[in-house]
Amino acid sequence: MGQGQQEKVATSLADAVGASIGAALAPVDAELARRYPGDPGTRQPVHTVYVPADVFDTGTVRSWGDRALAALDEHAPDAASLARALGISDELAAPVYERVRAKLEREPVEDLRIDFEDGYGPRSDEEEDTAAARAARLVHAAYGDGTAAPYTGIRMKCLEAPVRDRAIRTLDIFLSGLMEAGGLPEGLVLTLPKVTYPEQVTAMVRLAEEFEKARGLKHGRIGFEIQIETSQSILAADGTATVARMIVAADGRATGLHYGTFDYSACVGVSAAYQSSDHPAADHAKAVMQVAAAGTGVRVCDGSTNVLPVGPTSQVHEAWRLHYGLTRRALARAYYQGWDMHPGHLPTRYAAVYAFYREGLEPAAARLAAYVARAGGDVMDEPATAKALSGYLLRGLDCGALDGDEVTRLTGLTRAELGSYAAPRRADLTVSAP
Repeated sequence: MGQGQQEKVATSLADAVGASIGAALAPVDAELARRYPGDPGTRQPVHTVYVPADVFDTGTVRSWGDRALAALDEHAPDAASLARALGISDELAAPVYERVRAKLEREPVEDLRIDFEDGYGPRSDEEEDTAAARAARLVHAAYGDGTAAPYTGIRMKCLEAPVRDRAIRTLDIFLSGLMEAGGLPEGLVLTLPKVTYPEQVTAMVRLAEEFEKARGLKHGRIGFEIQIETSQSILAADGTATVARMIVAADGRATGLHYGTFDYSACVGVSAAYQSSDHPAADHAKAVMQVAAAGTGVRVCDGSTNVLPVGPTSQVHEAWRLHYGLTRRALARAYYQGWDMHPGHLPTRYAAVYAFYREGLEPAAARLAAYVARAGGDVMDEPATAKALSGYLLRGLDCGALDGDEVTRLTGLTRAELGSYAAPRRADLTVSAP
């Protein structure tokens, strides 16, 4: 064949065959788009802090930051001492330590949940009514003066019969109080605990719909997290994965699946001394949650440790090493969010997160830059890997582990361009790093 001549190709199928197949698969295409829209592309907080409703006040976020800084000053006053305690490399010690301190000074809590469930306990109706109204007033004020955590909301009681009416009333009082004060804040998050059956999720959807109608809100404005704390929420009596059915039952309102370490462990019979987020029972539950949520836009959140970093320095360092290790383990398993139960957990939360992203910055950036330039290398990457690499860098930017200038310098890509590789819908987002 002469140069410039087009290759002659042969086909056997009529155009009508492709058109017929396209028509047959159109319902499947629509179902895939509806059920698996992909990651929403918004910032995911690295942790959730739970504070009992009677303890929460306007100074809670700043108090947690100050107490975390005091713990650093007492038990790891410089980068070298924290690095020795946690096993951070000499190269990363200073940049991680500096970022941890800066974060605790600027934005110590990323996600705050005012707890009306286990951390609050049973109270009189009058007392809980007052606390729910007070929470709404304080949350509105905090968003107004800029002292709120970026994400803030409540964990209500569950929808099981003994506390159902109380749960509904607390939710109503809290949301109504916010509306009376001026509206629902953008960072509002609601947590539904101890969900066992998809029908309980359906009931929560009904509550959200009815509130939206009553207050003239846009349909779908109110979303919620589902807390996975029972064995039945993972595996139903008929052998199906209940959590997958819960996501469907949420009808697009579910924003996250939160693993409840201690309730779930107790439910499957794990002895108290072995109840931990790295127990095999926990790994199984979270793996099922992860697969059920993949592609749906619902994010998975790890649980917590109840070992508190208090007491003498040796004891604090031991608790810090445990928390740091559990956090790093979760990040490697793609659980990018977890619970923190004490201000002393904040230094190791951020140290683990920042070390995770900073130590992988240059390798990830180099691989992505080579992929974009079609330069090749010692690893053959595909579009799916480019998506993972760019997602990794974007999460590092969102949490403050990485800076936009250094990522652009290493990859040659702007944040918007990173978004186009992570997911098409992310390309136009302008979420600023904290």
